[in-house]
Amino acid sequence: MKRGILGVTGLILTGALIVGDTTSTIYAAPVAGVSVATAVDAAAAGNGNPTAGVSLAVTDCLIESNEEAAQAAAEAEEQVSENEAPVVESEYSDIAIAQVDNYVNVRSEPNTESEVLGKLYNNSAATILETTEDGWYKITSGSVTGYVKCEYVVAGDEELAKAVSTRYAKVTTTTLYVRTEPSTESSVLTMVPLEDDLVVLDESIPGWALVTTEEGEGYVSTDFVTLSTDFVQAESKEEEAARLAKEEAERLAAAAAAETARKKEAAAQASQDSGSAEASYSAPTSSNGQAVASYACQFVGNPYVYGGSSLTNGTDCSGFVMSVYAAFGIGLPHSSSALRSCGYEVSLSSAQPGDIVCYSGHVGIYVGNGTIVHASTPSSGITYSSVNYRSPICVRRIF
Repeated sequence: MKRGILGVTGLILTGALIVGDTTSTIYAAPVAGVSVATAVDAAAAGNGNPTAGVSLAVTDCLIESNEEAAQAAAEAEEQVSENEAPVVESEYSDIAIAQVDNYVNVRSEPNTESEVLGKLYNNSAATILETTEDGWYKITSGSVTGYVKCEYVVAGDEELAKAVSTRYAKVTTTTLYVRTEPSTESSVLTMVPLEDDLVVLDESIPGWALVTTEEGEGYVSTDFVTLSTDFVQAESKEEEAARLAKEEAERLAAAAAAETARKKEAAAQASQDSGSAEASYSAPTSSNGQAVASYACQFVGNPYVYGGSSLTNGTDCSGFVMSVYAAFGIGLPHSSSALRSCGYEVSLSSAQPGDIVCYSGHVGIYVGNGTIVHASTPSSGITYSSVNYRSPICVRRIF
C-alpha cells in the first residue's frame, strides 16, 4: 500500500517537473471526485505541453493503488467478519432441571407466600422465560407457568439435560426394519410395529438413527420415524388430583375384574376337556401383582411370534403382557409404547411382582428378585432375564 502511494507521488512530482508550474499548481489542490489524470489533461490543453504520457502513467498507478487498497479492505473486512461470527447458543441454554429430593413448588408469584400452581419433580424440566432480581425463575413446564426459586433448579446445563431426557424415534410406518448397518442393503436385525418408540443412541449419520432394541443396537431410516426429546414436566394441582383419582379407580376396577375373571376361569376350567390346549395352565387365583407374575411364568418356553398374542402358540412382547393381564380381566394395548402410559409409574427400586417394565421398543413383567419374564426374541421365546439386562425406561403398576 505505501509503495503504491510513493510511486504515485514520484510520478506526480516527475509530471510537475515536465509540464511546468501550471501542472504543479493543479496538483497542489486535489478535490474529491476529480482524478489527477483529468487535472493533468486539462492543464495540457491549456498550455499545449505534451502531458498525455504523464497522465496515463499517473492513472495506471492510481488504479493499481486503488486495487491494492480494495484488496486490503476486503481482507480486513473478512477478518473482522470471522472474529465477530455469532455464537450459536445451545438448545438447552434456557432449560432448567429440578435438582431436589422430591419436588419444588411452582408458584403464581416470585415469593413463598403466593399460590402453589403445581409441582416440578426432581429431574423434571422447564423452560426459563425470565429471571427476577431476587432469585426466582419464571418458567413454563407442561401446562404450568409460574415461578420457582433459582436455587432448586440447574439452568443451561446441556450434559444434565441430556442425562435426564430421552431421545425417541416413533415408528411412522406399518413395520419398520431395524438394520445392522446404516444402509438399506444391510441385513435386518429386527422389526418394530407402527407407533412404537425406540430409544435413540446416536444421530451422527445423516438419514439414520442408531437405536436400541431387544435384538441389540441397530439403525433405522429417519424417513420412517419421528424424532423427539422427552422430558418429565411439571404437574399442575388439577392434574395431580386427576391422576391420583384415576389410579385409585384403576386399582378398584382391576381388583373387581380380576376376581370376576378368576371365578369365570375356574368354572370354565372345571367343565373343559382335560386334553385342551389351555387345560395344563392354572387360572388366576387372586387379584394382585404376585398372581400376575405367577400366571405369566407358566408360559416360559413358549414361542415368540412377531405381532402375535397367543400365550401358547406365539406372542410378541406387548402381546404377552396384554394376554397375561387379559386373564385377570384387564384390557391393555398391544403396543410397548402405549403400555408406558398404563397404570401408574413406580421407581425401579420399588418394583413389585406383576409390574410392567418398559424398555426401548420392549416390555416385560417383573416377577421379583431382579427378574422379568418376557417374550424376548424368536430365538429365545418367552424367557426370564435380569431386569437390568437393558436400561429400563419406566416401571408401571396396574394392581
